[in-house]
Amino acid sequence: MSDNTENNSTTIPQGWKILLEQYQHRVDYGRSMGGEEKLAKRAAKNKANARQMIALLVDDGSFMELGTLAGGMSYHGEPTAPADALVGGLAKINGRPVVVGIEDFTVMGGSIGHATNAKKVRLAKLALQERVPFISVLEGSGERTTNALARHPYAPGDMQVLAELSGIVPTIALVVGPSAGHGAITGMLKDFIIMTRDACMFAAGPPLVEAALGEKVSKEDLGGAAIHTAKSGVAHNMVEDIEEGFALIRSYLSFLPASAYSTMPKQHNKAAAERRLDELLNLVPSDDRIAYDTRKLIKLIADDDQAIVEIQPTYGRSIVTSLVRMGGYSVGVVSNQPSFMAGAITAEAADKAAHFIHICNAYHLPVIFLADNPGVMSGSMAEQAGTLRSAARMYAAQCALTSPKLHVTLRKAFGFGSSLMGMNPFDHQTLTLAFPGITLGGIPAFGGGIATNVDEDKAAQLKAAEESGAWSTGDTMAYDEIIDPRELRNALIRGLDLSAGRNAADPQPVAKVGINP
Repeated sequence: MSDNTENNSTTIPQGWKILLEQYQHRVDYGRSMGGEEKLAKRAAKNKANARQMIALLVDDGSFMELGTLAGGMSYHGEPTAPADALVGGLAKINGRPVVVGIEDFTVMGGSIGHATNAKKVRLAKLALQERVPFISVLEGSGERTTNALARHPYAPGDMQVLAELSGIVPTIALVVGPSAGHGAITGMLKDFIIMTRDACMFAAGPPLVEAALGEKVSKEDLGGAAIHTAKSGVAHNMVEDIEEGFALIRSYLSFLPASAYSTMPKQHNKAAAERRLDELLNLVPSDDRIAYDTRKLIKLIADDDQAIVEIQPTYGRSIVTSLVRMGGYSVGVVSNQPSFMAGAITAEAADKAAHFIHICNAYHLPVIFLADNPGVMSGSMAEQAGTLRSAARMYAAQCALTSPKLHVTLRKAFGFGSSLMGMNPFDHQTLTLAFPGITLGGIPAFGGGIATNVDEDKAAQLKAAEESGAWSTGDTMAYDEIIDPRELRNALIRGLDLSAGRNAADPQPVAKVGINP
């Protein structure tokens, strides 16, 4: 818009002057949030309000609000609500367009009125229509109780549109306080769910739970961030505060294209160059009975320390899932974690990995599998947890990958656990690699020999076959190449270079076929 300094109040026609004064009054009300007292209480807790959060999240000067006047009219004597408790609109993050909506807890507890719902639907539809990421910040009590006293002006809800958004544009929810009912459910429909340490999320809050079930429980024990990021797996990452949450959002988006109709360009810088990893030999022991932290390996193969975002670090800990920049490419890394349960694949780990693989596939990111596991977790607790079903879900996810798939067997890979990690030969991998000294088999030779009651000679033969995995599979082309571990990064980058043109011409959303186990 042009800036015409001559058009001051003395030159504006009287009719326009009256209208603009009325307009400004309504805009000021729409931006007033919950009033000075509630805003002061929030500030005293060192917690940003909705409009301050917008400024913290998006690029300076990029926010254009939509629906400022929503909630400003009373039709049946009901109280009005500034912006109807939702600040939303268009913005940019790292120079890229996004749609953002932030619930305003200072206005009627961030509850969802009819105008709020209309705004939520519109924002989601804009993200879908214009193919840009959609970000929600949640802090509210769900549907407004008084909605039942007024006629619903339309039928569609934002949940319908959010379901349509899945796999089309990146969607993120940051929960910064209590989020209940409808608001929490919309959070569940996002790809990536972050919670601040003091946030809570539940279908119904403690008062309703006590009234319905007689159960007295604190909001933290019912649906706190620690519960949902470490035990239930409902949320992905926990952050200390809002600022850390926004930094994570910006970082996460930096790995993804704006939509499934585009791909992430390769970054060209010195950090992306090939390099030999001599220190890897001291990090990964040749003896597969000795544990190591795969996070250190991922850090070693990444372009630099800032080129990693781990997803769900405290859930399903026997697998590590990370967005990584390698050779300038944005990739997903799925790695067994030998320092937790020897890397055995649990139900939680498989579910986490399956979701992550779907995200990578939706946005055309190559997926690198680093296998080092004794198989799928066994035992009565594992069976009761549905581990086999979760493992099948992960297998189906990696088998359905249309983006480039690269596999490396680092030390050991047994049974179905190897298949989950994309090891099956000639299964559309761009590259399959292995280190010397790998051990392979249906089950580890020691346990298998005991289970089948073989004699000592046969057990020795099984052990020898297991330990000759690199040589025999290299001989039969079950692996494309057995590599010097110090060349791991270079080999992967060359595989990524090979596959770089796969989706460059006309990227499209991934077709959703099949039935998840």
